[in-house]
Amino acid sequence: MAISYDEVVAQYEPVLGLEVHVELNTDSKMFCGCSTVFGGDPNTQTCPVCLALPGALPTVNEKAIESTIKIGLALNCSIAPFSRFARKNYFYPDMPKNFQISQYDEPICVNGYVDIEIETDEGAKLFRIEIERVHMEEDTGKSLHVGGTTGRIHGAEYSLLDYNRAGIPLVEIVTKIVSGTGKYAPEVAKAYVAELRDILRSLGVSDVKMEQGSLRCDANVSLRLIGSEKLGTRSETKNVNSLRSVERAVRGEMIRHAELLNKGERVVQETRHFQEDSGLTRSGRSKEQAEDYRYFPEPDLVPIAPDAAWIEDLRASLPERPSIHRKRLQEAWAVPANEMAAMINADVLEIVEATVALGADPAKARSWWLGEISRIANDKDVAIAALAITPTDVAQIVALVTAGELTDKLARQVIEGVIAGEGDPATVIAARGIKVVNDDGALMAAIEKACAAAPQIAQKIRDGHIPAAGALIGAVMKETAGQADAARVRTLLLSHLGQSDS
Repeated sequence: MAISYDEVVAQYEPVLGLEVHVELNTDSKMFCGCSTVFGGDPNTQTCPVCLALPGALPTVNEKAIESTIKIGLALNCSIAPFSRFARKNYFYPDMPKNFQISQYDEPICVNGYVDIEIETDEGAKLFRIEIERVHMEEDTGKSLHVGGTTGRIHGAEYSLLDYNRAGIPLVEIVTKIVSGTGKYAPEVAKAYVAELRDILRSLGVSDVKMEQGSLRCDANVSLRLIGSEKLGTRSETKNVNSLRSVERAVRGEMIRHAELLNKGERVVQETRHFQEDSGLTRSGRSKEQAEDYRYFPEPDLVPIAPDAAWIEDLRASLPERPSIHRKRLQEAWAVPANEMAAMINADVLEIVEATVALGADPAKARSWWLGEISRIANDKDVAIAALAITPTDVAQIVALVTAGELTDKLARQVIEGVIAGEGDPATVIAARGIKVVNDDGALMAAIEKACAAAPQIAQKIRDGHIPAAGALIGAVMKETAGQADAARVRTLLLSHLGQSDS
């Protein structure tokens, strides 16, 4: 029997564990000199080391070490004076060596935390997410399953392997158990990943493009009865690749667990895969038995012992924390907390900031990105950032509206044209012949025509019934193909009929 989310949180407490994998944006791979550029032809960015050919020896990428230490410092972690790599042995077809070089019992960063703030029914609330560890490893290659209908190995006719990604520097950020979030667990998970993404972007260590897999989240979810100390059985939803999907995956798993428990069935400890179309997860592989990865120290790499002075230099170089930066923007723009939260939730804060930096009024920049542009993105079911419109375009449109060269209605047409790929705002305006009719003579001619066509409405306005003006203003706007300034039309119309707004 279906159960609502409210029923779930009335009966159970969610417990989370979040593992975020981040591909670093170094020029070369973790243990060799191959390029890390995304989108190369299959197997063109490989060498004997990342293909694990006999006799090839790895060497550590110093830049990757530096980036990982920066991440640890930004997450309030302690940096280990001594850490080392290990071999994690398991078989995957896209793992050339049949083991992964990772960090095991001696990671480079430990015991950190991230504070996040979300809007709740009781107002803004702060949650502290404790970090267990931040460690380095290498990414695997990529399998392409050809044939079938799902793009997965089941039902495929054959599989192809691309090792371009094998050996890409990867950082894994693992939380401690996250409890006490109650009904806000999905929002907390989303906000945490969003905060991580913002921190990583500010550090310049990754492009954090979730749609390309540069940042992906494994969400562990379990439920326990409210008041109980006993942890429930967890499921692990793998490689969730958008903020919205993180929230949906956590919420969906909470409901799925509760339905099983309420029917007297048990939750299976397993990996699961999130399905974007349905918002549900499907079973992956069982994790009921502890896997023996046969970790042992990597014999071909020396331990890492970063110099204390170097660590302090890196600490001093850290940029302003994103949460502090947001508060500073909120104060500078005089934005209410709910509107700031709307920009963050819509993932447009950075875009709005870039628009303002180009001279646009903050309120107008925010209005266009959260209004018309957001509406188009929703209609197309894509992220706002994926639309073919830039902060430069919007700043130019805001300037044209402010100068009276565009009305809001005409500006929407320009935005539509820019997003459709018709060019920048000036090109769209020229091609579509968009121009504000602000000649009072032309406007008066249209007003007189509208009054003559609807004398009864005109008389109502003369008699003091001002709301009736809307019909005649609409007629003038139609006559001018929507290119008149409606406010100016109203002023001229009322004056013409012996009335005013005062």
